[in-house]
Amino acid sequence: MLTFVSTGVMPVTSTSHDGVRLHGVHYKGENDLAFVVGHGFTNNVRRPYVARVLARLARRAGVVAFDFRGHGRSEGRSTVGADEIHDVEAAVRTARSLGYSKIATVGFSMGASIVLRHAVLGETRPDAVVSVSGPARWWSRETAPMRRVHWLLEQPHGKLAARALGVRLGGSWVQAPESPLEVVGRITPTPLLIVHGDLDHYFSVEHARSLHRASSGHAELWIEPGMRHAESAATPELVDRMAAWIAVNVEDEG
Repeated sequence: MLTFVSTGVMPVTSTSHDGVRLHGVHYKGENDLAFVVGHGFTNNVRRPYVARVLARLARRAGVVAFDFRGHGRSEGRSTVGADEIHDVEAAVRTARSLGYSKIATVGFSMGASIVLRHAVLGETRPDAVVSVSGPARWWSRETAPMRRVHWLLEQPHGKLAARALGVRLGGSWVQAPESPLEVVGRITPTPLLIVHGDLDHYFSVEHARSLHRASSGHAELWIEPGMRHAESAATPELVDRMAAWIAVNVEDEG
């Protein structure tokens, strides 16, 4: 089992393949495993509940996490999950350059959709993938929070309102990218864990179950009792269990 205490956190920068300058953090590890973490929509690595997750993961391995484009200190504009696979790719490559030979990608909400898509469409395949509170499909409006998100994305004043929340939005999709549901079956044989709360107020549990079915049983599915949505709902105990699952599955792959 891989265990250690993180010895420091430092800023990191990178540039994505399509030219977006990204800013984030590196929690230095002392073994060959790193977690590349993708945050949710409107979040960034300095948000307290995101930082708590990163610090907790860093108890077990190195951590590399960038603000997605259009978020926090990173440049560019958010495409809400389409071009952000390039941001995850940049983070994976950064982790490799820092000396980590085993990389697990961990995404929350929007970040979950991105790590699933990156595992299939990215240039550098991760050694394990964890999707937390992620959507199975685009344009989900079955909850009040998601209807508010779509108001930001679709209404004329949405970009101004999004900026007040710390997000710089790009233009609408010309063509919809492949959804998580469309790509998840191609992640095999990379180990995949799908985590979802039974009280998630953004995406119903059916999103997680749909992803699990589409993986043809390859993915492991955890439905967490009493859990709501994404980073703010991720308890230390859950983060520890996810880290332990990654450590075991990455070692098995090796």
